[in-house]
Amino acid sequence: MEILHSAVVLIHLVGFATIFGSWLVEAVSKRREFTKTMNWGLVIALVAGLALAAPWGLGELNYAKIGVKLAIIVVIGALLGIGSARQRRTGSAPAGLFWLVGVLTLANAAIAVMWR
Repeated sequence: MEILHSAVVLIHLVGFATIFGSWLVEAVSKRREFTKTMNWGLVIALVAGLALAAPWGLGELNYAKIGVKLAIIVVIGALLGIGSARQRRTGSAPAGLFWLVGVLTLANAAIAVMWR
């Protein structure tokens, strides 16, 4: 069971890496657009995170950490949705939303790794 739990943790981190990697590519290329890859990363991170929130029988769950990470991923999803809609309508993503997605994604991954 511990190996399966570790695999789900890895998948969860890969989801955040997908969001952040896609965001970083867009930031460095100065296109600053929201991509479908970011949305896929969001889905991967969210589904794996929900799986990790289930009782695995490996110890106590940290409900504060789960709540904070869930709130942040919901905000990231909202920003991606709003930013993508504005991007389709106007042709470019709002800069504030774009940068906030990157900061929140990095913060959520840091919480996953550092908060025990």
